[in-house]
Amino acid sequence: MHSRTLGTQGLTVSAIGYGSMGISMAYGPGDETEGIAAIRRAHDLGVTFFDTAELYGWGENERVVGRAVAGFRDEVVIATKFGFTRDFGFDSRPVHIREVVDASLRNLRVDHIDVLYQHRVDPEVPIEDVAGAVGELVHAGKVKYLGLSEAGPRTIARAHAVHPVSVLQTEYSLFERDVEKLFPTLEELGIGFVAYSPLGRGFITGTAKPAGQYDLTDYRNVDPRWQPGNFERNVDAVARLADLASTMDITVSQLALAWLLHQRDYIVPIPGTRSPVRVEENAGAAEITLTEADLEAIHAILPHGGFGPRYEGHSLPMWE
Repeated sequence: MHSRTLGTQGLTVSAIGYGSMGISMAYGPGDETEGIAAIRRAHDLGVTFFDTAELYGWGENERVVGRAVAGFRDEVVIATKFGFTRDFGFDSRPVHIREVVDASLRNLRVDHIDVLYQHRVDPEVPIEDVAGAVGELVHAGKVKYLGLSEAGPRTIARAHAVHPVSVLQTEYSLFERDVEKLFPTLEELGIGFVAYSPLGRGFITGTAKPAGQYDLTDYRNVDPRWQPGNFERNVDAVARLADLASTMDITVSQLALAWLLHQRDYIVPIPGTRSPVRVEENAGAAEITLTEADLEAIHAILPHGGFGPRYEGHSLPMWE
């Protein structure tokens, strides 16, 4: 698989990455065995970028990723995150960042973290203090690159002035386009972009069921896009995308991932799955070339994104 460069500090990863959250949370009961198999199959296919976080099972997901990549750790880039508390508050105090990093190193069974993200902006801690603390960890050899997640242009610029930000991670897909307003800032500062939930939290795979038909632990039961009214319109849009994909002899998931790769050359999507077969499908998207006519056809189906807000209650992140 070909690679892409994120930022100007030397971070290079595969064009398609792997998001591990679903192994442990949000999408029904976790399955460590399947998750490890999926991660190892991704590596076989040339995926070098694996994303986890303290939040995902409070260390459980990091331990799964660590076990999965143990045989090829030096060949891959591991990203993890800090900043949440167990009651879903925020804590990005420098002392807490250091504590989380030490725990993540133990969970992952590695001697350094390649990309360390602030998972969400902490309104009580100046971003300069956060960037400075991560910078100290970089100088200590515990971290290689600083990343931010769901941050806005002023926050990104303030952090970057203290320590270079290599990458921003935020939700981006055919269903969710709001982040495009941040691209000028990323281009001005030379920062890469990682797209999480690039398949619309699974909706774009074409296998979505109405809310209420998932396991009780599955977030999609309350996701606005799965609610009556929005659900039917999104199903129709995905069906039309699938028809378009079939004319190219590819899947709708591959079409959606290829669309992301065609938006900017500094974008890397990190689809998540516990299925090695889905991993193969996702990895294949890196080899797909879309024409201008293809992109126009996609735009005609979903000109502004999917139907329904990202979160219940329209509580979008405050990007500043």
